[in-house]
Amino acid sequence: MYTEEELIPLSALQHLLYCERRAALVHVEQAWADNVYTVEGSHMHDHADRSGTERRGNLILCRGLHIRSMQLGLSGRADVVEFHLITDPDSSSEGVCLPGYDGLWVPFPVEYKRGRLRHEIGYEVQLCAQAMSLEEIFEAKGIPSGALFFGKTHRRLDVAFDSKLRELTVQSAKRLHEIIDSGTTPKAVKSAKCDKCSLVEICMPKLATRRQGARLYLQRVLSDIIEKGE
Repeated sequence: MYTEEELIPLSALQHLLYCERRAALVHVEQAWADNVYTVEGSHMHDHADRSGTERRGNLILCRGLHIRSMQLGLSGRADVVEFHLITDPDSSSEGVCLPGYDGLWVPFPVEYKRGRLRHEIGYEVQLCAQAMSLEEIFEAKGIPSGALFFGKTHRRLDVAFDSKLRELTVQSAKRLHEIIDSGTTPKAVKSAKCDKCSLVEICMPKLATRRQGARLYLQRVLSDIIEKGE
């Protein structure tokens, strides 16, 4: 169980699953830079994060809801949380009570993302962490699923919060705290993902790779000299 002072932005999970070095650059070194992808994503979140609640029949939409999980040590704001009224008395879904509303409601978090519909584990872990935070807040037994909404295609990807995804979320939150608590930024590792990262000019993965290659070369040369000397 974490304290208020130890809470980390929930959105950091997405950085971690994309690249541990990126997560450390943002949350340890406080580095940031925008590119076209981050700007488009910010515009989407600005629209979704307009706080407010409205009811549409058996559906309540809650935007910009502040959430946190003391077990995961995370806090943030959910883009949208839908609450679906349980109308079937034989339903197996576990509902929660909402102040000012009759009946039981099933929370369903929706996270907005730019681009086209696709599976991306960082997004799914982030969404699962939102669900686990809602479970703590409302003392719910288990939120079954949520969705990722992709702005370019205006399509949703439903995500089931199964035991495998929940365990990955717990372990990712733990790893995130380890990195931030250590105050150490992992070394750069060049990959295809670097080209789309807004921090590529700060991270300089190509330069780091050359330095690592040069160091390994010198180590091999020294090893050869030592062996020949013997």
